[in-house]
Amino acid sequence: MTPFSDPDAVARYAEGPIRQVPGFLALQTMATLLLAERVPTDGRVLVLGAGGGLELKAFAQAQPGWRLLGVDPSAPMLKLAADTLGPLAARAELLEGLIDDAPDTAFDGASCLLTLHFLPPAQRLHTLRQLRRRLKPGAPLVAAHHSVPADDGDDAGSDTTDDGSRQRWLRRYAAFATASGVPAADARRAIDAIAARLPLLTPQQDRALIEQAGFERVELFYAGFTFRGWVGVAG
Repeated sequence: MTPFSDPDAVARYAEGPIRQVPGFLALQTMATLLLAERVPTDGRVLVLGAGGGLELKAFAQAQPGWRLLGVDPSAPMLKLAADTLGPLAARAELLEGLIDDAPDTAFDGASCLLTLHFLPPAQRLHTLRQLRRRLKPGAPLVAAHHSVPADDGDDAGSDTTDDGSRQRWLRRYAAFATASGVPAADARRAIDAIAARLPLLTPQQDRALIEQAGFERVELFYAGFTFRGWVGVAG
């Protein structure tokens, strides 16, 4: 059973990002604003990794004219998304599956928040390419996920991360979660699971994949301990 199929984990999901992702609500606001720079008021937006419905709700509230497609492989998480949207549910179509299952529609923008860190590099690149394929030229993509800085702490520096650097940043992630109300033992278990199971990349590697997938003008807009966020446009 994965965390996104465990009923108890799904029921607790909504409180997780706020406690574990520094500035999570601001991240949603920034994602909305960055998309709105290029997405028309009646545009179509693809939300990949939409389970839980948090960004769907944020987008729907901020932009009443946007038509939203939320894609996620977890049926329980999509049910949670529908519940989270409540009266706004009619504004969003929900699709169970992966990016390959999304329609070949020319969307005006896309988001992928807290999702790509689950994918190994080859699958991550494939996913980004499939997102690019479904966007109009010049349409924006906003992506944010775990991306551990290089050992020298300089995002413009080395493209490798040693175990010492990774552990240091994960301890900071755990400290933030604990300060936000997560029990310390749970935070320690979380970073052990992240280190063991997630194919973490450095910010340099993540940006390179986004550019390799066909996105241009890729810019860093968000950094919070182990998390990074980028905006780029489909080339």
